Amino acid sequence: MAQIRMTPLHTSSPRVFFYVQHLLGIGHLARASRIASAMAKDGCEVTVVTGGVPVNGFPGPDVTSVTLPPVVASSAGFSGLADQLGNAVGEDFLAARRDQLLDAFRTASPDIVIIEAFPFGRRQMRFELLPLLDAVARANPKPKLYTSVRDILQQQKKPGRDEETVALLRDHFDGVLVHGDPNFVRLEETFPLTSAISDKITYTGLVAPPLPPEPTEIFDIVVSAGGGAVGRDLIRASLEAASRVAVDRRWLLVTGPNLPEQDFAALTSDAPGNVDLVRFRKDFPSLLRGAELSISQAGYNTVGDLLVTGCRSILVPFTAGGETEQSVRAERLEKLGLALALPEAGLTTDQLANAVETALSRPKPSNPDIDLAGAERTSAVIRQR
Repeated sequence: MAQIRMTPLHTSSPRVFFYVQHLLGIGHLARASRIASAMAKDGCEVTVVTGGVPVNGFPGPDVTSVTLPPVVASSAGFSGLADQLGNAVGEDFLAARRDQLLDAFRTASPDIVIIEAFPFGRRQMRFELLPLLDAVARANPKPKLYTSVRDILQQQKKPGRDEETVALLRDHFDGVLVHGDPNFVRLEETFPLTSAISDKITYTGLVAPPLPPEPTEIFDIVVSAGGGAVGRDLIRASLEAASRVAVDRRWLLVTGPNLPEQDFAALTSDAPGNVDLVRFRKDFPSLLRGAELSISQAGYNTVGDLLVTGCRSILVPFTAGGETEQSVRAERLEKLGLALALPEAGLTTDQLANAVETALSRPKPSNPDIDLAGAERTSAVIRQR
């Protein structure tokens, strides 16, 4: 007689195994950590496996954290993998990571597995994620498998990539958690084969933070930028704009931790009296709540902060390495009257100064009609399965 193995419903404390790999910035890690914390608060036992450079505060203290030997992107175009020192990683290094990931999966014995971005992205991680998919398929009982993706995807240019993604989703995954509002942007706008997986898709709303506390210090205009040359150019243009427009306003320029010390010192020496220049502010979301205007890139989490706090915004989307995601988001927000968008390439002080005057002349956005409850709704979806 065949043995029938019943899979429990796990209505009390489902075990969740959540994989996230950040390669350049920390946006993926921040979003995944927010979701993991919501699931833990909702009674799930959550193990978060991270594979990027450790970042203080992520994931939160309410989950079990497993840290793989870190890798980063070799370039802004995500064309290869390197270790923390920038050295290309070899087969032995990658094999050790793969084995550690599979050991963590077996130890967690999860009811639900969530993989952030893959197979829509993170193709560089196939050396360990394809073996993980095989391990999930062989497990008894077999856990449910989901991919967790932001609302706007990097559009693929190489023939066959989207078809490969669909095949992996149809063969291995039980669902696609799209962290966005379909009334703002739909997955098919950046993934043309969405109709082939429409039965697997659940929109959760944007994974936005809670409203931050009132700021303890007020800056009228807050400028923030990522690391590297792109961030330096935005900071430099903002520095020059601050000496020409809104000179009676208090400006804060947050350079990020990766700006070279020589550049930071040069910018500091050039800063006019109405400008404070810092590398980092822990209370950044609160500062947006008190600000009249934000100038930033258009990353998922930054936009979430802006929508929650209702701050006016000028967005300069990141486009290095052929990236398209931030441009789509910035253009959509501008169309809805929630932001002004400027091109990253060839950004001039004149462009920025004119945009500052225009933005400050407009009323602040109020109650944008965009679903921002993505973390809590993701947890509810997971518990229902």
